[in-house]
Amino acid sequence: MKYALDVHTHTLVSGHAYSTLMENAKVASDKGIKVLGTTEHGVNMPNAPHIWYFGNYKVLPREMYGVTMLYGTEANIIDYNGTLDMDDEILKKLDIVIGSIHPEVYKIGNREENTRAFINTIENGQIDIIGHLGNPEIPVDFEAVVKSAIKHDVLIEINNSSFTTSRIGSNHNCKEIALLCKKYDAKLIINSDAHFCTKIGEFTEAIKMLESIDFPEELIINKEPEELLKRLKKKGKLSDLDLYRLLSKQKL
Repeated sequence: MKYALDVHTHTLVSGHAYSTLMENAKVASDKGIKVLGTTEHGVNMPNAPHIWYFGNYKVLPREMYGVTMLYGTEANIIDYNGTLDMDDEILKKLDIVIGSIHPEVYKIGNREENTRAFINTIENGQIDIIGHLGNPEIPVDFEAVVKSAIKHDVLIEINNSSFTTSRIGSNHNCKEIALLCKKYDAKLIINSDAHFCTKIGEFTEAIKMLESIDFPEELIINKEPEELLKRLKKKGKLSDLDLYRLLSKQKL
């Protein structure tokens, strides 16, 4: 099945990506993506945008080239308490927040410490998605994190870039995570984590892995873009007017 939702992407503003916002939107449109999320790296990442950048998302259009645009961040989890590197007031205003661990700005601990970091982040109530959980550099109790994500209505990400260009060696971990999601009926989301526009909507390796374990289609939120929009509204991320406009657009 071709999925029409990709909400973990970066532009050159993130400091180590290579395309503009308009280039990303145009490629997304050409590929049939209906909802595109721009999630620039949080401020602690080297060469990430200033916090003011996120506060000024309000000037950007809700639609580009026929694609519904969501504006958010891939915030960095910076300690075992699950602290994010973004201002709380800014986080409340963003459409979507991914919480990820990056070794560049996080001291990798043991399995217990890293698990605590992820779970604390989930319980803090500021994120919508846990990013690239399967990183082999970071030992984690996946079952504990998946159970916490279910309890707090947070999506688990299967990150296609983890199979291709980043975090190589994630295959086994990602399969284990997906099997746990299948076991506990946990919703997951497939994202490209594109750092160049041509990679947007590229889910081939992630889908291949999910098909290998007969993962249920109904547990993949990419299947219905409207489901994610309603989920974000329920969490207070979109106004009633925004949701109405975005859902109307999806039905065209």
